Amino acid sequence: MTKIPYFAALVLGASLIAAPAFAQDAAAGKSVFNQCRACHQVGPDAKNGVGPALNGIVGRKAGEVAGYNYSDANKNSGLTWDEATLKEYLKNPRAKVPGTKMVFPGIQRENQLENLVAYLALIKPDGSGAE
Repeated sequence: MTKIPYFAALVLGASLIAAPAFAQDAAAGKSVFNQCRACHQVGPDAKNGVGPALNGIVGRKAGEVAGYNYSDANKNSGLTWDEATLKEYLKNPRAKVPGTKMVFPGIQRENQLENLVAYLALIKPDGSGAE
């Protein structure tokens, strides 16, 4: 039987615990995303609707989806959507970007915000990961 050094075992154990938790959060976030579907699409065939398609949103600058007519407030916000910025925006869109066209009142439950952002972070610009 091969012995694993204590530190290596600790790191390995932590990574095994963390991986399923992230997948579980993203799966729960997919369910939370149902609140967003009236205005936003994700996936390989996503199109702009009332709101822009959200493929590849994490790491993208605000107001840059081709073909979507953003408010000046959103286009000029200077935001880049990272996980912290998305959480703040999705909690209260009009407080984060005064003048935004987004009429959604926000998500107040922290665990729902965390799960939704985990799901959105999985979705690549080509829509893969939205399954």
